[in-house]
Amino acid sequence: MHISDEFDIDDTEALQARLTQLKTEHRRIDQEIQALIDMGARDMLKIRRMKKAKLSVKDQIAFLENLLTPDIIA
Repeated sequence: MHISDEFDIDDTEALQARLTQLKTEHRRIDQEIQALIDMGARDMLKIRRMKKAKLSVKDQIAFLENLLTPDIIA
């Protein structure tokens, strides 16, 4: 399922709300990764998976920001 399937592209409020959720999730994952690193965690597989999840969230954020930003014709 793709993020564009979740919302009506014309529903700006829903897109903005989802964007806010994703940004919060991205910050939370980043903080968890940093906490694990600071604690000296040896579970590199977990850290790698979290970084991959963070990147996926970042891609979703970029997609939504692109939908919400009007094209400027130069």
